[in-house]
Amino acid sequence: MLAREDVKWQFADAGGIDIHYGERGSGHPVLLLHGTGPGSDAWGNYRHNIGPLSESFRTIAVDLPRFGKSAKVQVTGPRLDYLSGVIRDFMDSVGIDTAHVVGNSMGGQVAMKLAIDMPNRIDKLVLIAPAVAGHSVFTPMPTEGVGQIAKYYKDDGPSLDKMERLLKSLAYDPAIVTDEMVQERYRASTDPEVLAVNKGPHWDRQSLEGELEQCMVPTLIVWGQDDRASALDHGLLLLRKLPDARLHVFARCGHWAQVEHADEFNRLALDFFDDRVSD
Repeated sequence: MLAREDVKWQFADAGGIDIHYGERGSGHPVLLLHGTGPGSDAWGNYRHNIGPLSESFRTIAVDLPRFGKSAKVQVTGPRLDYLSGVIRDFMDSVGIDTAHVVGNSMGGQVAMKLAIDMPNRIDKLVLIAPAVAGHSVFTPMPTEGVGQIAKYYKDDGPSLDKMERLLKSLAYDPAIVTDEMVQERYRASTDPEVLAVNKGPHWDRQSLEGELEQCMVPTLIVWGQDDRASALDHGLLLLRKLPDARLHVFARCGHWAQVEHADEFNRLALDFFDDRVSD
């Protein structure tokens, strides 16, 4: 697997916001947008995918605002409006006219918002389990994973035990959650700037359920059958609502298909970007 030092990590000014990102490879750009949750960042979400994708594409893994080494900004407006605006400014800053976008969870929601608001700049989407509704036929809401995230900074505050429970709720096989992963995410989640921004007002949650028909770009939806963070029927909702979508469901897989089934996920994404996925 690719080492972190094999990726070129740097900063860009995205409309006055410092955005940290890693870049590898050449060719048509692919943006990788990670999910939410304490200690989340681009490398943690996509360390298994940057190498294979970068063999064919200019692959750019972005730390979203408030995460990783990007600016810890305090935002009180709608979350997806803000984040998609920052990514648009980031694309301008690093010279990207159009790109494919891969988004996991919240990153997938941001990817859809980009495609809705500026379809001329987004070529194709790969969406990994983005929750798009506050209801589910399959799963009690809020889901287990969302509940773990919501209470992480509350009550007695962050702890290694909380982090371990949270990460295990996102995986099908708890064995993939190593002590090193728990420690890494816990350290990131307790950085003083991160603690400060999580004590302040939070951005408003924003649903795209009423806008899904406007997401016109070709889309590959990827879900884990055993996802305890984003309900599987949200994938079926996206399949029904998005005008140009196809759905791949992994058995024995939680919220991180790009991690738990990395090799097959990478092949799926590359085939989709290269027009080898049939409609």
